[in-house]
This record gives sequence, structure tokens and C-alpha cells, in this order.
Amino acid sequence: MAPLYFEDLEVGFRFETPRRTVTEADLVAFAGVSGDYNPLHTDAEFARGSIYGERIAHGALVLSLATGLRQRVGLFDGTLMGLLEIRGWRFRAPVRIGDTIRVRNEVAELRATSKPDRGLMVQRIEVVNQADEVVSEGELVMLLKRR
Repeated sequence: MAPLYFEDLEVGFRFETPRRTVTEADLVAFAGVSGDYNPLHTDAEFARGSIYGERIAHGALVLSLATGLRQRVGLFDGTLMGLLEIRGWRFRAPVRIGDTIRVRNEVAELRATSKPDRGLMVQRIEVVNQADEVVSEGELVMLLKRR
């Protein structure tokens, strides 16, 4: 499929991503890259005594995985010009090692900009786990090429 441009989209356009299982290696790598070594993510004994009962993924890791899963679809390869804003992002449930997540996307708003080569796209995003439970959600505001 050819990448989508601003003019190819309509409000209400939806797509889902492939799934991905969150691993211990993901938590370790993200802690190293981000410097976030909170024991909820890195210390099994500490996390066992927490409200979660085990280690959980960093919220920012889940958001990062969601952006990566969205790119795997290829719908905006070469047409996405940048992420401008993250609106109202909520972490509704923990993501645990071994959870499998995917992303549901819906175009909520399309707006032309003052520059003729680009437009603004707002997408509602839901990250869901293997039980179809929404674990994270919010809106991503993207800049997209026009034809």
C-alpha cells in the first residue's frame, strides 16, 4: 500500500497495528536509555510488595512502543512530518512483562495549515492488551504531507 497523504484521509478513518509482547529486555533497555531505574520497573522484590505485585513497564515505554507499532503499519511512511503534541495521555492499567499490546487508531480531526505542503492530523489512540483492556489512551497531533 502506498503511504497516505493528508488528502487521502477522512475523519473517522481507523486502523489497528500488529501486536507486540512486552519483555523483560524491553524494560531493561528502556531503563538504560531513559535513566529511569524506578524499582517498580527494575527490582522484582520491591515490585512484588507494590500494588502491582510484580514489575511493570514504564508508562513512557508503553507510549514509545505504541508509536513504534503505529509505524510498522506503514500507512504514513515518508508522509509523516512530525509529532507535534501529545494530548490528554492517560495510563489506565499497568502493562506487565509478558503482556501483548496493540494500538487502535482513529483520525479525530484534519485541519489544513497555512503552508500548502502540510496538514494537521489528530488521532485518538488506544493501547490495548491481550484481554482487549485499554491500558493507555490519548491523542497524537501529527503533521502530515499534502500532495
